[in-house]
Amino acid sequence: MPIQRYKPEQIVTMLRQIEVSIANGKTTPQACKEASITVQTFYRWRKEYGGLKMDQAKRLKELEKENGKLKRLVAELSLDKQILKDIAEGNF
Repeated sequence: MPIQRYKPEQIVTMLRQIEVSIANGKTTPQACKEASITVQTFYRWRKEYGGLKMDQAKRLKELEKENGKLKRLVAELSLDKQILKDIAEGNF
């Protein structure tokens, strides 16, 4: 069975629906089961996306993706710099 990936907007919507169900008297496990997620996933999502609006959640994911690209770029440039430094010193 393939793992379903949710978009940030879907996660925020699902969290709100679960919170409404809990406010209406359902237990957390019951509300999570209706949403087809585990309780652990609910708490993990609530920790990451709790209190965010849809546009903020989308922007968060975009920034995380951009941050990852920048980290890879810095790592590559650092490696290139180190290689050039070693060649300049004659330590190859």
